[in-house]
Amino acid sequence: MKVLMFGWEFPPHITGGLGTACFGLTKGLAKHNVDVQFVVPKAYGDENQEAVRLLSASDVEIDVEDQEYKDYWNRISYMEIGSNIIPYVGPEEFKKLVEESELKKELAGSSVFTRKYNFSGKYGKDLLEEVSRYALIGSAIAGKSHFDVIHAHDWLTYPAGIAAKYISGKPLVVHMHATEYDRSGENINQSVFEIEKKGMMEADRVITVSNLTRKTVIEKYGIDPNKIITIYNAVEPSDKSHLAEISKAVPEKIVTFLGRITFQKGPDYFVEAAHKVIKKDPNVRFVMAGTGDMMNRMVKRVAELRIGTKFHFTGFLKGPDVDRMLAQSDVFVMPSVSEPFGIVPLEAMRSNVPVVISRQSGVAEILKHALKVDFWDVDAMADCIYGLINYDGLSKMFRRYGKDEVDSLKWENAAYHTKNVYSSLLN
Repeated sequence: MKVLMFGWEFPPHITGGLGTACFGLTKGLAKHNVDVQFVVPKAYGDENQEAVRLLSASDVEIDVEDQEYKDYWNRISYMEIGSNIIPYVGPEEFKKLVEESELKKELAGSSVFTRKYNFSGKYGKDLLEEVSRYALIGSAIAGKSHFDVIHAHDWLTYPAGIAAKYISGKPLVVHMHATEYDRSGENINQSVFEIEKKGMMEADRVITVSNLTRKTVIEKYGIDPNKIITIYNAVEPSDKSHLAEISKAVPEKIVTFLGRITFQKGPDYFVEAAHKVIKKDPNVRFVMAGTGDMMNRMVKRVAELRIGTKFHFTGFLKGPDVDRMLAQSDVFVMPSVSEPFGIVPLEAMRSNVPVVISRQSGVAEILKHALKVDFWDVDAMADCIYGLINYDGLSKMFRRYGKDEVDSLKWENAAYHTKNVYSSLLN
């Protein structure tokens, strides 16, 4: 079976869980004899291609005079985008992005309708322009490749998936990793919402990463429940024994938040819980690892609460730095307001770190050995953290059984269910 797969990022060049999930799923599919051609906006040359054939959209030329492309372009609504649509960029970076984008256009005269287009592959000012051009590339690749199924990950690649389906007539599967309601609450960006809705409407099957996301897709987007299938994410197995040698630089217990510092991830609830715990037990340090548009607000709040000597901001971490941070952590907390799934708690449990997660997360549906609280219940969150850092029996139980539980959550199993979705469309 051959799959044409579209994804906006691929390790090691990732900004969140999306790229990690794509990598894990493609490795799992390879074990089930599924051949995946994975199209990214921009490849850097250092990606792990053991399970996929990676194709950079930046290397694909199109015939700009071809009427087929122009016909497709007429069905794409293009508009300028504002900072609220850039999922991983804070306001302090936005002005710089705009200036760089304008300068680049002046120098290069770049247009969506050129034979080749140099994708940034980032989440910047020209994001929607890149999404549109990526869709044209999707149709070009679909017209020249042999495959059985199209699989598009998240809204950024849905237009490419639709274009590929239009050109090839092959079935389309779209993967919903996070909805616009997860990212923005009720303050949604209508343009992104429309792309998500159209992608799911045009798809033959929709894969959601949790029943929580499935419910949102049905109620908010009006998608037919009969074509939506929940397939839970997993975690990459790896030997972390060498991390046992890492010693903490401080004697206190360490409690970690690791994720984007945005509304969706609930960083403000983590700060308030930290304040409550520190008042009861000063022998603890809190770490907030990540970046995002709420970063400055969190720094200010930590200063207002006068807990700055016990609270640390690391900036964005990835790869080995994430492993080292988790190796030094005594508790991991994910207080997300709305989390479609949540891979990081699995990575923490795999590293023998007990976790506290919000009930408003998809991963809460499958984890048994995790402490679960409502994201807004700061008192309960603080109590869970306090219990895990002060009662060794409790902590040891969650470490032991949590790791065993996560070790059974394999991408190979998620891939098996995904392949069954493909097969159902080919029979």
